[in-house]
Amino acid sequence: MRVATWNVNSVRQRLPRLLPWLDERQPDVVCLQETKLADDAFHELLDQELSQRGYAIAVYGEPAWNGVAILSRAGVEDVVRGLPGAPGFPGPEARAVAATCGGIRVVSVYVPNGREPDSDHYRYKLAWLAALRDAAAAGPQDLIVCGDMNIAPTDDDVFDPQAYVGHTHVTAPERAALAEVQAVGLHDVVRDRWPNERVFTYWDYRAGMFHQDLGMRIDLVLASASIDARVKAAWVDRQARKGRGPSDHAPVIVDLDQAPDGDIGPVVPPPSAPVTVRGGKKLPQSR
Repeated sequence: MRVATWNVNSVRQRLPRLLPWLDERQPDVVCLQETKLADDAFHELLDQELSQRGYAIAVYGEPAWNGVAILSRAGVEDVVRGLPGAPGFPGPEARAVAATCGGIRVVSVYVPNGREPDSDHYRYKLAWLAALRDAAAAGPQDLIVCGDMNIAPTDDDVFDPQAYVGHTHVTAPERAALAEVQAVGLHDVVRDRWPNERVFTYWDYRAGMFHQDLGMRIDLVLASASIDARVKAAWVDRQARKGRGPSDHAPVIVDLDQAPDGDIGPVVPPPSAPVTVRGGKKLPQSR
């Protein structure tokens, strides 16, 4: 089984890239984030195309913002929209959808951004992650939680830690909240297989960040021990970030039981341009 997660940053805008990508990579289960479509609009746009490709759909969306979905050729059962006990901002937001696909409980999540440290939205982010931790702790044994976590787990997951000082995604409380989610028994499968490598999943559109390879790893696949033991390959599809009209995120792909593209996939991390001088590059929002 091939499982993938991808923040598409508007499924309508990304449609010319999403459908060919599905045909090329042939994932069995795809978790999408930032679909930015209400449920009826999502079905109207994609039902026919996805049905032709053998995908069933679980979706939880809202117009213009947020939105998550699961596309599955391994069945979609016991769909739950939203995260039990999760706070809203101020009302519930479309940030989680879960379904059982091929015997695995799959949860697609779009964690709140946090905006600025110690802001109301930042506190909302931490509370939302606590609800995610509780949901993951409840099981079942065969579980994958994946998506845009909006947190780089360690300094190794950003191009230059100095560039992120004072920003969200890297603060100690955020990282501690993510670690608590993992502590219920979830493995970061990409990092487990690339323990010492520079592997990013997100690059800001501005200031040529992708071309300079100034990114961060915030899109994660977290798997229970029983699923982690089945992983044969885990990689970032950097090709999907190239060319015209990409998302600012690249898909993360995990192969269970067998690895049709080899144990590292067709796109080999790490990227080739490590930052050797700390503090030399700034985030676009800091300029």
